[in-house]
Amino acid sequence: CVNDLLVQGAKPLFFLDYVASARLESEVLGTVLASLADACKAVGIPLLGGETAEMPGVYHAGGLDLVGTIVGLVDKANIIDGSKVQPGDLLLALPSSGLHTNGYSLARKVFEGWDLEEPRAELRGQSLAGVLLEPHRCYLEAVSKLLDAGVEVKAMAHITGGGVYENLPRVLPEGLGAEIQPDTWPMPPIFPLIQHTAKVERNEMFRVFNMGLGYILVLGESEAVKVATLLPESYRVGYIMERSGITVR
Repeated sequence: CVNDLLVQGAKPLFFLDYVASARLESEVLGTVLASLADACKAVGIPLLGGETAEMPGVYHAGGLDLVGTIVGLVDKANIIDGSKVQPGDLLLALPSSGLHTNGYSLARKVFEGWDLEEPRAELRGQSLAGVLLEPHRCYLEAVSKLLDAGVEVKAMAHITGGGVYENLPRVLPEGLGAEIQPDTWPMPPIFPLIQHTAKVERNEMFRVFNMGLGYILVLGESEAVKVATLLPESYRVGYIMERSGITVR
């Protein structure tokens, strides 16, 4: 939620939750709410309120429906809407921590029957469970560092469902596209493992998963140099082209 606010330059103000189930168990509900409170505290906002619902005729036993609403604020003059993006601008990416919250339907099919706890050489000694349960990274601290330093960020994209093919075009002016150069960042090993195991074409992988690109910023050359200094963990992964569409080389 925070990342989706950030793409327009907004900072989070507060969060509200909705939790529903066929039967609400106090222990489970307490764990969920405590976790939400911890997450809100980590980004400096209150868990302002929420609602619960017990609907045995709607939800399956043991299931849980968790919905969140976040509200943020940005001055109208400071909204980042992509209107200043030009051909030749650079794409800088902040790495993801893994699958984040997308692609799990395919991942479940691929790894059905696998030992989830076994350390695997293909995952640099990590287990599947450890990699797949890695929390979705929050980019508030990193992006705030840039905005507070006065870096002119022309556009930002949170790479979620649909990968770069669907998320990056949303923040670009009509008629502009981008080229992504996959050899410019270290791809987490979970993605090649899924691709080779399920024999998924590379373009489809970039359409389903973030492929290690959690958050992409569009900047001019001079601003990109500043970002490299402020955020050394960022990678220059491509550039803006004077034609629509996304190309992965």
